[in-house]
Amino acid sequence: MFRKAAVPTVSNGSYLQGRANGKLSSMDSRQPAQEGKVMLKKKVTLLRGISIIIGTIIGAGIFISPKGILKNTGSVGMSLTVWTVCGILSLFGALCYAELGTCIKKSGGHYTYILEAFGPLPAFVRVWVELLIIRPAATAVISLAFGRYVLEPFFMQCEIPELAIKLITAVGITLVMVLNSTSVSWSARIQMFLTFCKLVAILIIVVPGVIQLIKGETQHFKNAFAGNNASVMGLPLAFYSGMYAYSGWFYLNFVTEEVENPEKYV
Repeated sequence: MFRKAAVPTVSNGSYLQGRANGKLSSMDSRQPAQEGKVMLKKKVTLLRGISIIIGTIIGAGIFISPKGILKNTGSVGMSLTVWTVCGILSLFGALCYAELGTCIKKSGGHYTYILEAFGPLPAFVRVWVELLIIRPAATAVISLAFGRYVLEPFFMQCEIPELAIKLITAVGITLVMVLNSTSVSWSARIQMFLTFCKLVAILIIVVPGVIQLIKGETQHFKNAFAGNNASVMGLPLAFYSGMYAYSGWFYLNFVTEEVENPEKYV
């Protein structure tokens, strides 16, 4: 007498385990049993995916980069040119990653695509560079900006202590780590809420500026390229600041397996 092999499942966790085709083999099936496959639950909807992209693009970079771009270009006209070029390059990158996300339906982003195209060694090097250099540096910049912005209303009359900024930064990183480790759904909800807050902050900056332009306050656009003292060393720094402000369009590809209908949404 033959018995079917039990297939363990996890009902309340973040992972599902079952057959590769999602079905149990029948009693009289003559095909060999397939190995179990671990899959992530598809909890990232269209709205959550949009929130992830917008929330990562609109971050500390948009409030930090304008100063660096204007300082390294030397004029309003050149800074707007840098913003435009960086936006076009980011658009091309986002379109390429949208195509990759629908063709290679695996989570992992850069690592997965390099692994599929060039093999394990370049992918291994890339992921370690990401873990040891790129991601810690980016996280440090964003977290320090967060700590400074949180404390600034309390230290308007004096300089903010560096130790206080570092403590708030450490608390922020810890809270984000715990939240993302606890629940995908709650992290997605918090991401949506923070995305709404960021959009409100951007509107508070943009809308008064547009109103001033309508009133005729355009003196900064007259002779926009006048006084351009951009140097060979300054322009790369300006482009770097611009690309940093636009960065984040690739983050949804890190969770492709958790996206509902990636062919439609990615």
